[in-house]
Amino acid sequence: MKNFGNWLRNRPGFLERTYQVTHRLFEGLDPLIKRLGYQKVEVWLRGPEEWSKKVAFDCRMCGQCILHSTGMTCPMTCPKNLRNGPCGGVRSNGHCEVIPEMRCIWVEAYQRSLKLPDYGHEMNDLQPPVNRQLEGRSAWISMLSGEDRNLPAGWVAVSDIDVLEK
Repeated sequence: MKNFGNWLRNRPGFLERTYQVTHRLFEGLDPLIKRLGYQKVEVWLRGPEEWSKKVAFDCRMCGQCILHSTGMTCPMTCPKNLRNGPCGGVRSNGHCEVIPEMRCIWVEAYQRSLKLPDYGHEMNDLQPPVNRQLEGRSAWISMLSGEDRNLPAGWVAVSDIDVLEK
């Protein structure tokens, strides 16, 4: 399965289209899912979601998926769990400082984002830190219920952070 996952990850355009279809499907089903109850639906959805995302993206089930914003590359596969780009230790050959035989996840994410016609520009968006309270949860259910946008006490929304423009 690992080879199949690598093959898929190297086709980010296909994954982007698949994501778009899946996103539309879940948004269309949201009224029904809401009526049934997000927690009930998560019970049967979590297993298939975890399996398919593990195969396709080596997913870590953070519960707040941003694949479409990171070149269809899971940033949680970074040994440092960095969510907004590479650390300062990326080697000159594009490999990770922590696991030298592994290509930096962010180098791969950037290269793959260049092949995404609709979401590639989101690579430049600032992402909030991972909310560890959502780990192990279905990212689709977190998105539909809005839990992925609820900030834990003491956090500041990304939209409230002043970023210097060049």
